[in-house]
Amino acid sequence: MPDSGKVLLELFLMFSSGKLLAEVCERLRQPAVLGEILAGVLLGPSVLALIHPGEMTRGLAEIGAIFLLFTVGLETKPRELFQVGGTAVLVAVLGVIVPFVLGFAYMELSTHAPVESVFVGAAMVATSVGITARVLADNGVLTTKMARVILGAAVLDDILGLIVLAVVSSLASGHVNYLQLGIVSGEAVGFTLLIIFLGPRIVRNVGPRVERLRTRNSGFILAVILCLGLSLASVYIGMAAIIGAFLAGLALAERSAEAHLYENARPIMEFTTPFFFVLLGAQMNLQAAVQPGVLATAAVICLLAIVSKLIGCGLGALRLGWKPALQIGVGMVPRGEVGLIVAAVGLGLHTISDAIYGVVLLMSIVTTVFAPPLLRILLKAQ
Repeated sequence: MPDSGKVLLELFLMFSSGKLLAEVCERLRQPAVLGEILAGVLLGPSVLALIHPGEMTRGLAEIGAIFLLFTVGLETKPRELFQVGGTAVLVAVLGVIVPFVLGFAYMELSTHAPVESVFVGAAMVATSVGITARVLADNGVLTTKMARVILGAAVLDDILGLIVLAVVSSLASGHVNYLQLGIVSGEAVGFTLLIIFLGPRIVRNVGPRVERLRTRNSGFILAVILCLGLSLASVYIGMAAIIGAFLAGLALAERSAEAHLYENARPIMEFTTPFFFVLLGAQMNLQAAVQPGVLATAAVICLLAIVSKLIGCGLGALRLGWKPALQIGVGMVPRGEVGLIVAAVGLGLHTISDAIYGVVLLMSIVTTVFAPPLLRILLKAQ
């Protein structure tokens, strides 16, 4: 079979099987992302060996991750970040510190390399707001104070998590360089604040002029240019491309509805993102992941990932009462695609082993499956 035929066959298998198993998961009331990951595991070298990650599939998968974070940013208005109350901020901060410290400490005590410890801690930090938001919407509680705290804290959590990812992405050398960490942290914070504060203002001034151009969908073309440009800028200053994509969406969020940016970006995201998750599953080395020592590590990390969010976020929300605090803690548990993105970055930089990649993948899956049914029970009990 010609090379083009092999590539098309792999793309066909990745997309169709990913969407098929995503539908199965949806019918079982589980996140679709689990089906896409499972499709990758089944199709990958560890099981059927029908797809083999290559330059083409990796490139398409990276575009999928970029547009995933871009669309998340389009749904997050910067002013909403400033309107969240002190409770949401406290929930977000403790929801980052406690999981990172517990994950890092356990990996260090288990005599893993410092860079692997940092990546595992980083993967435990962020919350998958999309999964929790779906549960809240299905139960009709999106307008409650508890839900607003969860969503506000999850957005802040993701920004803090992206900054943590930017920092740990600089550790490809395999050792902790504190000066380098300080520089990268400053760059990450400065770049993020610059885009959050100045991005929307620039877009408000430039956007209407661009949309008057004769080119069709000129506003969306500007959005894609900004997305790819900030993704490239992120790479050049030592951060992951997805950080720039998220910030681009954030800068454009206020004009998203008026210029129909989300409606135009969503089909691209729906097409490209499954390749990212299927490829994540395909890169999982089952032989390495099912070793007794690895399974034991994964079990502890999963437990710490759940408990750390319950403790950290629950304590941050305790002023609302123990029941809302418990609901918020559970709502912040899913790591979903954010934990997977951290794992993919670590694997791509060759700073984590196949075994640790499998641990993070299992942690993301377990926390994603654990939270929705428990949150539904807690919401029905109120």
